[in-house]
Amino acid sequence: MNARAAKPVGTVTRGTTNPNRLRRMDRWIAATHGAALRRADDPVAVDLGYGAAPWTAVELLQRLRTAAPRARVVGVEIDPARVAAAKPYERDGLRFRHGGFEIPLPVRPTLIRAANVLRQYEEAEVAAVWARLCARLAPADAGSRGGLLVEGTCDEIGRRHVWIALGPEGPRTATFATRLGSLDRPSDLAERLPKALIHHNVPGEPVHAFLRDFDRAWASAAPYASYGARQRWIRAVRDLTADWPVVDGVTRWRQGEVTVRWEALAPGA
Repeated sequence: MNARAAKPVGTVTRGTTNPNRLRRMDRWIAATHGAALRRADDPVAVDLGYGAAPWTAVELLQRLRTAAPRARVVGVEIDPARVAAAKPYERDGLRFRHGGFEIPLPVRPTLIRAANVLRQYEEAEVAAVWARLCARLAPADAGSRGGLLVEGTCDEIGRRHVWIALGPEGPRTATFATRLGSLDRPSDLAERLPKALIHHNVPGEPVHAFLRDFDRAWASAAPYASYGARQRWIRAVRDLTADWPVVDGVTRWRQGEVTVRWEALAPGA
């Protein structure tokens, strides 16, 4: 069956969207996956479930092209009315298409971004959706780890965000990102955990232990608050690295981010 004719898989989301909502995720993608997009023969990125307005797809193209000038973005929505409303915003490198988790493209994308899409699903459904989307990614080869799926959740104006990065082989990392001036303690990010983690923020689960240790490191770093929230965050994350497999460095920490290997946070790990 032609991918373009396939019946869309999934359900219609609420469609809530705001300009600049996904800036933290976009900047992380451009920084960490930009090289893979530059190397790709056809660097296609999918904004899956972009919502009632096309702003996030428009912004994704702009941000990716700072790192990969040949990048193209396809916004995919399961609601045909939203696709029709987005069509006037098409331009060079930006298209909109009706579809769902089957990703109705003739090529396998280098990036799929699914922000605030799985929040309405049951946790038991997440693994199957991940597997379906990862199977559509560009495969790994001698010069690449393959495409990237970024799935996560943020608040309405993008101040707090948690996302999981997956490759064709499955989950790789989890990233916690925030506007530092809005943060009382790192565990404030718990309300934005993706569906795969949010119900596991309970004693005995790895993600709960991580946020507990993060809060303790944040409290210990209180003297650095006189230098600003950024310096306090950097100190707290540096302390976390003693017990948790943090995979990024100060350049990303300064952005109010920290990325941890998935296997350390996976439920039941």
